[in-house]
Amino acid sequence: MPNDDDASDPQSDDRWHADDAIGAQASDPASFGEFFAANHESVLHAVAASIGDREAADDATQDAFIKAHARWSTLRSYEAPEAWVRRVAINISRDRLRSDRRRRDREFATGRDVAPDVTEAFEADIGASQLLAELTPRQREIARLFYVEDRSIEEIAGGLDLDPGTVKFHLARARDRLRQTTPR
Repeated sequence: MPNDDDASDPQSDDRWHADDAIGAQASDPASFGEFFAANHESVLHAVAASIGDREAADDATQDAFIKAHARWSTLRSYEAPEAWVRRVAINISRDRLRSDRRRRDREFATGRDVAPDVTEAFEADIGASQLLAELTPRQREIARLFYVEDRSIEEIAGGLDLDPGTVKFHLARARDRLRQTTPR
């Protein structure tokens, strides 16, 4: 027969909850590790396709997963936490590209040289970049995900939090724009 003293002892009840909490915390790193292992490559490829720079995509992806780890207790309950990480990584990379562009503009205006590594990176991808520069940022992002990353309409829609019809619309507009600007 159970001891009534144990049942009414608040400390024994608290210890049980504390042990559960310790067990839950211990499983968090493992679940995040599994999440990271399962999604890192796909997020990295999506970001690289979106911005066209593998090294910058790697940095942004790493930073996004660090943010995800800090918020994992909330994020793991999301329906698609990898979409959140992908969106954060893309936003981080865009912010950095904007910052680099502003810095280069300031350097150009003051007559200082632009850093050679930045210039080389832009010159290396000039053919595709010139074509894609004709597109709006949204069209460029969707076109890269679809053609370079070989993502489906549904994957793009889910990752960018768009309706599939909107993705199709932007792809059609991107194709039309590229047809108009490409010499025949």
